Amino acid sequence: MTGSTTPSALFISHGSPDLILRDVPARNFMRDLAEIIPRPKAVLGISAHWETDDPTIDVSANPGTIHDFYGFPDALYEIVYPAPGATNIAEQAKSLLADAGLGPIATVERGLDHGVWVPLALAFPEADIPTCQLSLQTGGTPQQFYEMGRALAPLKAQGVLIMTSGNINHNLGELRAAGFDPGADTPNWVVEFRDWIATAVTENRISDLLDYRNRAPHAERNHPEEEHLMPFFLALGAGTPDRPGRLIHASYDYGVLAMDSFAFD
Repeated sequence: MTGSTTPSALFISHGSPDLILRDVPARNFMRDLAEIIPRPKAVLGISAHWETDDPTIDVSANPGTIHDFYGFPDALYEIVYPAPGATNIAEQAKSLLADAGLGPIATVERGLDHGVWVPLALAFPEADIPTCQLSLQTGGTPQQFYEMGRALAPLKAQGVLIMTSGNINHNLGELRAAGFDPGADTPNWVVEFRDWIATAVTENRISDLLDYRNRAPHAERNHPEEEHLMPFFLALGAGTPDRPGRLIHASYDYGVLAMDSFAFD
């Protein structure tokens, strides 16, 4: 797959935290991500794992590595991603959100959760790209996150990668029922949903995507809770409205996790 020559907004299905330790297709994709997109001057990360009432951005100079999970191999907790903070970009993002009337808040107490540092540690292991993280809003809608993405889109002109991460589907109950089996078959309710999303992206059907809950097959079963898909809509908004997104990776993990990732250039 050829790389883009313009700054991108990405949605990455980050999967289980231990993906960074396992030889699976999604890990290999993240490891090769630097060959698919231009090297960014800075990264603004948005993950499904940080939700707040108001948009909150970490402006710290040295964001910490958050191990926001439990029950995994010890090696996972030993990984740190000491990227410098993108303080200037964080302040610009805060200003853009304020101009859009979104009432952002700054903090120096957060750091990077695994939804951000796992993909970056694989793609840019040198940890030398300034990085900051922005929160999602609890209970936000696809339309609201799409508009947030539109507000942040000007950052791309400065070479900022707007990297969002969650999962194209996320049903932990079904994952547990499948027994976390790497060789489990992928059921139709997963395949049909991810196929619908991928087709809607490549056909630039933005209105369908924003109303996915009513239009996509098996939407509620794939997302009993919606937080892992909300970053997708922010990336969608940060793209160029008249240009369709690109599917840059597709695979499955543990049978019931669709690992699709998209670029919105």
